[in-house]
Amino acid sequence: MTGPAPTPAPGPAGLLEHRPALRPEVLLSAPLLDGPATVHLVKDPVSGASFEIGPKEFFLVSRLDGSRTLAEIGTAYGHAFGRRLGEGNWQQLLALLGTRRLLAGGPPPTAPAPPGKPLQGTLLRGTLRLVADADATTARLHRALRPLLHPVVLVPLLLGCLAMEVVLAASFGELADAFGWLLRHPAPLAAVATLMWLSTALHEFAHGVAARHVGGTVGEIGLRWRLPAAIMYCTVDNYRFLERRRHQVAVASAGAFANLLFLLPFFGWWAALPGGEDPTRRVLSALLLAGSAQALVNLIPLPPLDGYTMLGHGLRVTRLAPASSGYLRLRMRDRAAAAAYPPRARRLYLGYGIGSAVLVLLLTAGLTGAVWYAVTT
Repeated sequence: MTGPAPTPAPGPAGLLEHRPALRPEVLLSAPLLDGPATVHLVKDPVSGASFEIGPKEFFLVSRLDGSRTLAEIGTAYGHAFGRRLGEGNWQQLLALLGTRRLLAGGPPPTAPAPPGKPLQGTLLRGTLRLVADADATTARLHRALRPLLHPVVLVPLLLGCLAMEVVLAASFGELADAFGWLLRHPAPLAAVATLMWLSTALHEFAHGVAARHVGGTVGEIGLRWRLPAAIMYCTVDNYRFLERRRHQVAVASAGAFANLLFLLPFFGWWAALPGGEDPTRRVLSALLLAGSAQALVNLIPLPPLDGYTMLGHGLRVTRLAPASSGYLRLRMRDRAAAAAYPPRARRLYLGYGIGSAVLVLLLTAGLTGAVWYAVTT
């Protein structure tokens, strides 16, 4: 914007000299690619309401900190985007923020709806909330585990997990044979299934503890079932708004890491036993195979797996799979319209679309081969 700030037009006296501020707890996300557009998420953590804004709106909203006048922000906006802002523009923006109760000194935010009954659904399908305050519960668990979350501890554990997987990969034939044996013996099969369920619960709690460690919050901890399956769940709030993408990736990857950590003691036990037909070693072999598959499959970058979430955070992309699908359909139908996408969006969506299709084919072939091996041996 060139020239002095515009003279206030009829309206609120001295509007451009006001210094409005967002409520300090309002959350703003980093830029996220969404189709051909770049968006920022805005969330009121009190009411839970959220919405998207574009880069220009974010430029303005993020500077509403009470220290700068609207005229000063407007001048910076003009330099960045080459367009002057008048009082009418500010009135629209402030009215929107005021309606959503996001401005400091305005009406208090709408209180969130009280939580519903802990038990929802039917006997065949439903959810059960297990704790009244999931965030406080996770905070206590985080305080207890915090000494273990230092890199000095985590890095050796990660290296130990990688070494374990290398050894297990070299022993895949033995593990696969043991898994086939397990399927024919109900008692050890029930024991392994129970341990796998505990590993799944640990997976969910790990997401919550990791979120608390990097500044996120936990909304709910509970049990979700669709008979005959029943699994724990942990809803993590606000980690889309963490400043560092490595923290977002860490929260998403914590579950798979916890699954591998769960296997380490059993791996040590397995390695200490002699090879051969020992029943205990067979059970441990089957557990290590199933547990490794559980962890590693979760790292595959396909929805709704954790690997897909990690990739989205790492690339700062939202709705990666549907946006890629939409771009590829548009590319086949209207090349000119697809060319209007930003270059980064075209590369990402084309690469993910092709890569995910190849990955699905490889997984299908691998699963078919594993089933054939189990049936014929």
